[in-house]
Amino acid sequence: MRLAHLADLHLGFRQFDRQTARGGNQREADVAEAFRRAVDDLLAQRPELIVVAGDVFHSVRPTNPAILFLFQQLQRLRVGLPETPIVLVAGTHDTPRSLETGTILKLYEALGVEAVVDAPRRLVFPKLDCAVLAVPHQALAAGERPALRPQSGATLNVLVAHCDVDRVVSRQDRTPLAFGGAQVTKQELAPAQWDYIALGHYHLAHQVAANAWYSGSLDYVTTTPWLELAYEREEKRTGKGKGYLLVDLPAARVSFRPIAAVRQLVDLPPVQGEGLTAAEVDALIAERVAKAKPAIDDQVVRLVVWDVSRATQRDLDHAAIRACKSRALSFQLDVRRPAEQRSEASGAPGRRLTLPETVRQFLTHRPLDADLERDDFVGLGTRYVEQADGDAEGAG
Repeated sequence: MRLAHLADLHLGFRQFDRQTARGGNQREADVAEAFRRAVDDLLAQRPELIVVAGDVFHSVRPTNPAILFLFQQLQRLRVGLPETPIVLVAGTHDTPRSLETGTILKLYEALGVEAVVDAPRRLVFPKLDCAVLAVPHQALAAGERPALRPQSGATLNVLVAHCDVDRVVSRQDRTPLAFGGAQVTKQELAPAQWDYIALGHYHLAHQVAANAWYSGSLDYVTTTPWLELAYEREEKRTGKGKGYLLVDLPAARVSFRPIAAVRQLVDLPPVQGEGLTAAEVDALIAERVAKAKPAIDDQVVRLVVWDVSRATQRDLDHAAIRACKSRALSFQLDVRRPAEQRSEASGAPGRRLTLPETVRQFLTHRPLDADLERDDFVGLGTRYVEQADGDAEGAG
């Protein structure tokens, strides 16, 4: 049997201010397009079972376009693969903080999709001789945990869960990519008792055990995409892109199906500005931009400039920087003071955080009202600080 494992779609994710021709957020459209391309590939690969391991939407109250878009794409799968069961498991972003709120995922049961949103559910598919234990975030985050063990009666047994296994997402020796995930140990999962374990919550494709994987997300859908890019380099995944997993059972033979990115994250080679004049730094910025591959047009771009004083930053060619910002979907000129230099994502003891990082860390742990989405709250606060800092430098 061939199983398709997806997770962390985050449909409805919004970032930056650029709009589409129809007035929607461009990054939201990008994320939707990534899933549409994944559906194209699923229709071509024709798996016999499809599981989505949580965070289908970016918010528990997704926008109407996001709700409709998912309905359309699931309908495509239902028409093209009428015999293929589809299982959706609610993740942290799909789970309301109040039980009275409910979740939109139940809507898709009208298409014959299995949506598991609060309590764990064992789903049996006799034609496949397969049983799936679907465990949503809520079942692991509150109350007594369910036994993560298969039952007799099926030849193939699959566990689908949205959780943080052995703190791979929230490791203490580096800045976490996501928060709020239920902590589970590999021992609790008991991989030896399952034919395959499909995990969601970590946005990089990552192997936990011989037969247990995170599929990763289909696009960069966090408020810290550059951190995610750094972790890709750390895990030697640079260049492999985003995608989903195809799994042949019972051998648990996993193949990664890359999904072509709508646009690139372009992290330009950093500029060392120590001892340079503003004009010399301007020339190096222009050189980095001119040599960018791909070109910065319509891409998400960052350029870090190290060891530049406030006075030097104030004298930079801000008209040229604005021109770069108008070309790219997002152009982040990340100017670091000499005292701020550090090894990104290294977690080195005693390193100094930038102001945006300090704000992000504070907002991440601040108690929130039930109606607030933490990722949106943190992202908005961080962007305000970055914008204010940039405006102050330009005006100074």
